[in-house]
Amino acid sequence: MRNKGYGYVILSVAIGLLTTCVSKEHTVLKLAHGLDPSHPVHRAMVFMAERVHENSGGKLEVEIYPSEQLGSEQQCVELLQIGSLAMTKVSAAILEGFTDNYKVLGLPYIFRSKEHSFNVLDGEIGQEFLNSTEKFWIKGLCFYDAGSRSFYTLKKPVETPADLSGLKIRVMKSQTAMQLVSAMGGSPTPVSWGELYTALQSGVVDGAENNPPSFYTSRHYEVCKFYSINEHTMVPDVLIISTKVWNRLTAEEQQWLSDAIRESVEVERKYWAESEAEALEKVIEAGVEINYPDKGPFEERVQQLYDTYKSEPEIYSLIQRIKAVH
Repeated sequence: MRNKGYGYVILSVAIGLLTTCVSKEHTVLKLAHGLDPSHPVHRAMVFMAERVHENSGGKLEVEIYPSEQLGSEQQCVELLQIGSLAMTKVSAAILEGFTDNYKVLGLPYIFRSKEHSFNVLDGEIGQEFLNSTEKFWIKGLCFYDAGSRSFYTLKKPVETPADLSGLKIRVMKSQTAMQLVSAMGGSPTPVSWGELYTALQSGVVDGAENNPPSFYTSRHYEVCKFYSINEHTMVPDVLIISTKVWNRLTAEEQQWLSDAIRESVEVERKYWAESEAEALEKVIEAGVEINYPDKGPFEERVQQLYDTYKSEPEIYSLIQRIKAVH
């Protein structure tokens, strides 16, 4: 039997040899993630890489490896922390494991609208989040729009929280995501993104929750024929870089990269809106039944999650600050 630990070490060394190639005239950063190349976030990162090349006249390059080519989301984060991978994209929910404040972004209905979420994430509060993981060798670079997450299921639509009773719903490895599904009456079941299609197909889980482009590009619509747009969370994606790698870049290289990333955020939001509309159209064509349940009962069921943070002054204050943003 193959030694998985040994294989992981070999992978780490191999990536380490390739990740950040630095010479006096040329630096190459490796960016790995788990998304499909057709996904709007991947496309935005491709745009970013092209702008980095243009900004630097080819002196700085970003090479992108999608579809878990260099490992799972968790593996990419671990490789990034030791400096063997330069950059990766994660859901903000994953960063809860490093700083409790990130739990707030996964709270249901924390954002009143997409515009409200942008105003929060583009401002002072968003920058505080990005800076909060640096002591763990992770530097946040930007937030990408990941839309609103809603439930999709195998056998019946979710019209009210009661419809979740008895259903095993796949969630990310996130305490907040698990608490959310539990509060709504479902049974939260952590499953890695790469294994989710098989888990749905085999009935290991009865459903999942995600945004329309991810539902479509993952082909989960082939097995889940009910999509209930209750939009319980707007958890953004986060582009992160190893502080070990960032600190090796010159001030000029950091600026080239930062400028390109800032441009890519606006481009990604445009890509996202287009992709969301297309995804819903495509899954309907594939026979998915889409319904738009009343959000009120769902909001009522999760109010208890907010109440639990009254005993944590720092997080509860952060919640109030986010709600106060116009």
